[in-house]
Amino acid sequence: MKKILLSVVILAAVTACKDDETISNQDLNYSKLPQEFPFSTMLTLNGVGVINGGFGSGAAAHPSRKGEFYVITDRGPNTDYLSGKKFLMPSFTPTIMHFKINADGNIEVIKYIKLKNPSGQPITGLPNPAGMGSTGEVAYDANGNILGTDNYGLDSESIVAAADGTFWVSDEYGPHIVHYSAEGVEMERISPIGVNTGTRKLPAVLAKRRANRGMEGLCITPDGKTLVGTMQSMMYVPNKNAATNKTLTRIVTFDLATGQTKQFLYQQDGGASDSVCDITAISNTEFLVIERDGNFGSQGGIKKVYKINIAGASDVNGSDLAAADGMKINGKALEQCTWSEISAAGIQAVSKTLAVDLVAKTGYEHDKFEGLVYLGNNKIAVFNDDDFGIVDDGNGNPKAKVLPKTGKVDKGTMYVMDIQ
Repeated sequence: MKKILLSVVILAAVTACKDDETISNQDLNYSKLPQEFPFSTMLTLNGVGVINGGFGSGAAAHPSRKGEFYVITDRGPNTDYLSGKKFLMPSFTPTIMHFKINADGNIEVIKYIKLKNPSGQPITGLPNPAGMGSTGEVAYDANGNILGTDNYGLDSESIVAAADGTFWVSDEYGPHIVHYSAEGVEMERISPIGVNTGTRKLPAVLAKRRANRGMEGLCITPDGKTLVGTMQSMMYVPNKNAATNKTLTRIVTFDLATGQTKQFLYQQDGGASDSVCDITAISNTEFLVIERDGNFGSQGGIKKVYKINIAGASDVNGSDLAAADGMKINGKALEQCTWSEISAAGIQAVSKTLAVDLVAKTGYEHDKFEGLVYLGNNKIAVFNDDDFGIVDDGNGNPKAKVLPKTGKVDKGTMYVMDIQ
């Protein structure tokens, strides 16, 4: 089994994430933390080693075993190039890592689970073709040659570990919510109406997500009945030029038994470039969400967790789930309306209060944090996405992703801390 680097910083003891368990803070030994696991180099391009990291795009706690977690990669190491992305490892398979904190305080990787299509073949992170969830991105190899597409490709961003041992994963393409078996084989793919995948559907308007700004967060309610997903940023509804409310994004719920959906509006602090990156449940109506920008924490970056409540929020699904622009106010799509216009129409966004400012509390130096787990008793675990240790050099080529505060290459890191 390959080793994966996962630097872990513990700022407070972990407590139970299930109300019916009696777990003391001393049950798990954190005396050897923080610790790092060695990376192995998968590929070297232009003298830059693409490291075997990338875990942290999403995270989830094991549904019943304390001290065990799952983290997931995205579509693989890539850089911006022309009208799309250079995929530095086109055959890379989005992967779930299952790990635990042992009684002796060491972190042990239990298993890697590669995501697979319904036939059991490993998928890639390449874009979907037209009609199957395409964002219009073109995939290139490291030399700039155009690559193909993958019907089952996924830009995985968040993960739910269900009580039955299966996984739900949300992505940036479709946007899709995909149900995988315990071994990572696709069982169902839920996409917006009009996207040619499974029979159970999300509202058609969600297909107007921006490229690389799809369904970034996903969780399940504690009763196990409802998936709750967050769109990363403002969507282009009805189109890029007309969408003017840059702080409006959407939360969607999916009833697993009935397939019924609801949508709620979420008001971001920042603009269209900021991200709502993950969500985790506190109760069936209360959640924690990540808001962040793209700057490093040590360079003024914004990295916050908010507590939200959907109980008093308005469902904005509308009467026609197949409507490409969704619900409208006076003939305008919601993304065309100001918050004053939305309020005047009697629509209430979800409530939100600050739970923790990571930079202020910990000196968080990473540019990203994309995995969030509620541990109970007002404690959370936070995971950063290290982008496989690379960034774009501005010309579509990789260079090492270096943290400005330390001068070290960014590596997957887990924090545990209290929230308000």
